[in-house]
Amino acid sequence: MHTTPVVLVTGVAPDAMASATIALQWDLPDAVVAHHRIDVGRGVLLRTVSDVTGVLESEEIDLEHACVSCAVREDVAPTLARLAEGGRWGAVVAQLPAGAEGQQVCRVAAGDPRLRRVRIAGVLCAVDGDRLVDDLLGDELLCERGVHTSADDRRGVAEVGAAQVEYADAVTVVGAAGAAELELVRTLARPGAVVPEGDGGLDTARLLAGIHDHAAAEAWAAQVRPGPLPAHAGADGGGRPQGPTAGAAGWPWRLDLHSDRPFHPDRLYADIAALGGGLRRSRGCFWLPTRSAVACAWDGAGGQLSIGVAEPWGRRRPFTRIVVTGMDDGRDELAAAFDRCLLDDAEVRRRGSCWEAAGDGFEAWLGDIHSPL
Repeated sequence: MHTTPVVLVTGVAPDAMASATIALQWDLPDAVVAHHRIDVGRGVLLRTVSDVTGVLESEEIDLEHACVSCAVREDVAPTLARLAEGGRWGAVVAQLPAGAEGQQVCRVAAGDPRLRRVRIAGVLCAVDGDRLVDDLLGDELLCERGVHTSADDRRGVAEVGAAQVEYADAVTVVGAAGAAELELVRTLARPGAVVPEGDGGLDTARLLAGIHDHAAAEAWAAQVRPGPLPAHAGADGGGRPQGPTAGAAGWPWRLDLHSDRPFHPDRLYADIAALGGGLRRSRGCFWLPTRSAVACAWDGAGGQLSIGVAEPWGRRRPFTRIVVTGMDDGRDELAAAFDRCLLDDAEVRRRGSCWEAAGDGFEAWLGDIHSPL
């Protein structure tokens, strides 16, 4: 069956996304571009379809709920299916709404029979080189930028921007970016992703040929990651700084904080700002002795932190692992806070790693302590 390659363009900076889309359209004269954006104030999704001949469609679609998931389900996926089905164009470039994650579209494409003629060739994340660090580690909210996707969207720019880089098959930098900024992108991006080496140029032919690896992207974006991380220039295998750039001010570093022990609920509650705060990107999983059957998700960026239940451990042995990327000088304090929150030897000897308790203080985030899985 003939399939049409689709390139998804994601990002949190609309101008950078538009520049990337134009570059793709310039390099792919037989492509059609589908551009979606959400008008939160009016509760509508705006869709524009164009090719080298000009604008072919300009539509407004009322959404029951003006959010990304609704936009993907109600119009983005059907539009991709329709454009690919006709066989009129050699490729489809889909510029998603700013703040939307390509992962949602890829999951739909992987399992929805309507998209049987759609082949996700690659997910391209476009970042603004002039504000790259702010977009990946800063504390600004999407709504403060005017790029939120719903009236109640309180997500951080870095929360979304970092996740988009992590999931992407390729990253393009629009505008100026220094060596440290480009290294930050490489530190966050998954192994095998096409990342800038200097000028941020994009190899369109390589992207179109098909570089999307759905399984690899899902594994890298997952909260529960048991396997080893690839080597990083600023850290050793245990996450400790090393090398000529390890002590350089403003150079990206990564700490891979891991243990087979759970966090002590009281100490985690008291120290959660030290672990999840700051202009850093942190994500992973943890467990509590009061909830030993479930892996809890940890997702933080720019001082904002989300925690919740990720999945049951099943037959796997529980572990705690939080991978933190930053550019400040707080690595040692962060590692100390992590160690401080873990159960110590005396607590393990006295109570073990699985506790019976009526509550642990995390009910607001993780639900009732005795809730069924």
